[in-house]
Amino acid sequence: MKHLIFYVLLILPIINGFAQEDTNPLAETPKNDSIAVVDHQYKEDQFYLAITYNLLGQKPDGVSQNGFSSGFHLGFIKDMPINTQRNIAIGLGLGLSSNSYNQTLLITEENGDYIYTDIDDDTSFSKNKFTTYLLEMPIEFRWRTSTPKDYDFWRIYTGFKIGYVFHNSSKFNGSPNDIKLSNIDDFNAFQYGLTFSAGYSNVNFHFYYALNTIFDTNAKVSGTGEAVDMNAIKIGLIFYIL
Repeated sequence: MKHLIFYVLLILPIINGFAQEDTNPLAETPKNDSIAVVDHQYKEDQFYLAITYNLLGQKPDGVSQNGFSSGFHLGFIKDMPINTQRNIAIGLGLGLSSNSYNQTLLITEENGDYIYTDIDDDTSFSKNKFTTYLLEMPIEFRWRTSTPKDYDFWRIYTGFKIGYVFHNSSKFNGSPNDIKLSNIDDFNAFQYGLTFSAGYSNVNFHFYYALNTIFDTNAKVSGTGEAVDMNAIKIGLIFYIL
């Protein structure tokens, strides 16, 4: 989590610069405060914050998830309406994401090689998880029922998200020893997938389905040689903020 906080502080000036670019010079403060200015060049949903429950698809035989696997996502999306009603738009963004996956695939290192072992029932442990930290670029096609005066509206946003894994880690707490690894080479540096968000007002359902695997072709289960072809599936809530 400390890595995510560092990169949040790094990305905030960039996000602030984007937000200042979207300030509408035509929306001036009226001389008479009782008269509201209607901004016909409005944009929507420029900041987002999401909390997800992370699932693993295509798990190797014998591997299961245990505990709660969470994801935290935040960023800025430049909203670009493409029709005169401004209820259809393209969104292009930049954000950060932290994702943990609690499961039963133990990752160890021996002579520079990574070994993946399914934890058997005889092994006592309290935690086994890997975590990824990503710099992400969401691209969305956006439909909504918004108007210049209505800030509570229905929305459906579909799109694509590509992420760069700038840090990863693995942690095992159990018998006989605790194991901590970081920057494991077998993680795919780039991860990408489809996104879908829908709902009303600020709180919306959010879904992400990865189109590629979390690990590359070097990751194979010890003993069986089965490829670790797990992909990420994220389900949760996303909060949009102007």
